Amino acid sequence: MQKKLKSLDFEAKILPTAGHPVVYAENLEAGKNKPTILIYGHYDVQSPDPLDEWTSDPFKPEIRSGNIYGRGTADDKGQLYTWIAAIKEIDKLPVNIKFLIEGEEEIGSKNLDEFIEQNKSLLEADICVISDSHCLTETQPVIVYGLRGLAYAQIKIKTLGRDVHSGTYGGNVLNPANVLAQIITRFKDGNHHVLIPGFYDNVRKLSTKEITDLEKFPFGEKQVLVETAAETVAGEKAFPVQVRAGARPTLDVNGIWGGYAGEGPKTIIPAEAGAKISMRLVPNQTSEEIFTKFEKYIKKITPKGAELVTERLSEGEPILMDTSSIYFKAAEKAYKKVFGKKPIYALEGGSIPVTATLKNILNLDSVLMGYELPDDGLHSPNEKFSLSMFKKGIATNIEFLKSLDKAR
Repeated sequence: MQKKLKSLDFEAKILPTAGHPVVYAENLEAGKNKPTILIYGHYDVQSPDPLDEWTSDPFKPEIRSGNIYGRGTADDKGQLYTWIAAIKEIDKLPVNIKFLIEGEEEIGSKNLDEFIEQNKSLLEADICVISDSHCLTETQPVIVYGLRGLAYAQIKIKTLGRDVHSGTYGGNVLNPANVLAQIITRFKDGNHHVLIPGFYDNVRKLSTKEITDLEKFPFGEKQVLVETAAETVAGEKAFPVQVRAGARPTLDVNGIWGGYAGEGPKTIIPAEAGAKISMRLVPNQTSEEIFTKFEKYIKKITPKGAELVTERLSEGEPILMDTSSIYFKAAEKAYKKVFGKKPIYALEGGSIPVTATLKNILNLDSVLMGYELPDDGLHSPNEKFSLSMFKKGIATNIEFLKSLDKAR
């Protein structure tokens, strides 16, 4: 990445953080009177597991049926590369451009806040653009104007000094797997409402107009069923699918472990069991607030005789963007010119921690210009990126950059 950016006349450096390094690059030849655009991306990826479900090697990109397959093709290397490819096509850059490419986005960007805090002047810009979101179809672009935050925790329940025989001791000791299951059932009620006291206290209330606008987004029950192969759609009945997808907080169990799960029987009571819990947050909630309420609640409902250990794994804050800015309008025009349709504005259910960090530390807004498709399989086996969307991304980025020549 550093070598490629250097070949495009960028001054490019690999800079250390407390964790994985960042790639920083800049080309400021457009001059002080021109806008400065910060392009953010990440080079880290999710684990490729389960490997046996991949048709081809996840780390050896393969082109099949108009798509490029491999881990990170859509999230986020392929999308990030649309900017590099766009810059390569422009003879003289109309704006100043900086790149910030990190290696810890998939684990919550846990060292990026400190890096940004320590490099404020280096990262000064007028707007940040991020290609780490999606289009609805190959002909319908989307601009995300808000992202949920994240509070991601791990809990462990221990009741015994070691695994014991379920015949000898069953019925006389606490089974941590049973205790864990009982705790999990107390996270939500039958209406999918989170039972943690105060969980919804600071949730942003949507206006009637915003709810109406969100309901126009063509992502309803049918799309959920098709994209997930689920048999039914479930969620808070008081809110439509489109609102639940980005404007309501959630709590989900991401994984459970404990006891024997191998082939054949092994009649033991495990010494401990655990689970990973993610809570997606919406504007006016904070990860610190929700972590505190979660930990207080889970401690209260853990029975006597069970040792509870909670760990905060990652966090990120929710954010809303200013869609009235000249940069959003420029993105809208660029999308319309290339795709032939005006982009739809939507709230995204996922999290991109850097957006809130840039806003809080640098007072810098972000425009999300994504090109992945809903079926690209992010974080899943056989992740792909459409070659036609890759080309459209390049063309849209070129239009966007050229339109900013007189944006200030």
